[in-house]
Amino acid sequence: MKSNILFIEDDQDMRQLVAGSLKQAGFEVQLAEDGVKGQALAMQSIPDLIILDLMLPLVDGLTLCQRLRRDSRTSQVPILMLTALASTKDKVSGFNSGADDYLTKPFELDELLARVKVLLRRSDHSPFSAKNTEILSFGPLTLIPERFEVIWFDQPVRLTHLEFELLHCLLQRHGQTVPPSLILKDVWGYDPDDDIETIRVHIRHLRTKLEPNPRKPTYIKTVYGAGYCLELPGDSAAMERYHSELALAKEASTQGANNGSNNKEAVPSSGFSAAPTRSGG
Repeated sequence: MKSNILFIEDDQDMRQLVAGSLKQAGFEVQLAEDGVKGQALAMQSIPDLIILDLMLPLVDGLTLCQRLRRDSRTSQVPILMLTALASTKDKVSGFNSGADDYLTKPFELDELLARVKVLLRRSDHSPFSAKNTEILSFGPLTLIPERFEVIWFDQPVRLTHLEFELLHCLLQRHGQTVPPSLILKDVWGYDPDDDIETIRVHIRHLRTKLEPNPRKPTYIKTVYGAGYCLELPGDSAAMERYHSELALAKEASTQGANNGSNNKEAVPSSGFSAAPTRSGG
């Protein structure tokens, strides 16, 4: 069965060019010229993949991406952002809104097709073909490929396809420092041009879901200048330590909120610093 791709782009020439290339490669293609029509088509047809321009009329691409991620019908549909906005800030905004990949204009059609195929493979219900040598469980972490879910300290946590693949990559090498080049190759399936910020954004997302205190990570650590390391405890006291860390983080968050409400000059924190810190990575 052909994969169905929804392409949301306001430029008619670009729509026809990309649609023709996708159809020639064997995909079924739906087209929308603005954010409102794009959202309606996405909800009606639930495509296998969405290619999304950022600068759209009526509803912009970032807002549309956030809406699609909040809706249970489209929350797991891979989204490839296609845009002329190429700064690091723009990429971070795209990934934070829920995009799986980000390709800047101008681009080669062959590169677009390669990224589409990688995203479609990743979104399959079998994100990787399990081999006897692959690690699916260690200590407090168990991966469940069929649901893109993990059991983390006895609690189920739902991940996006990309977050799942990233965690799987780190789990295969737990206790080791994994360099960015290997992560990009293993998770994204191609060789982006040293796009460290792409990894950093998704590491932050993982920490938000798994770490008691994402700003001071205990398990997903940054090894500056070298990469990332997943350190999982294997002892029986790990559960107690985790819940203690969780309680301390909640207490600190509550105290911070109270102090902020009592101080009119306090400025809310975004949770992400402008420059990497020793714990933010």
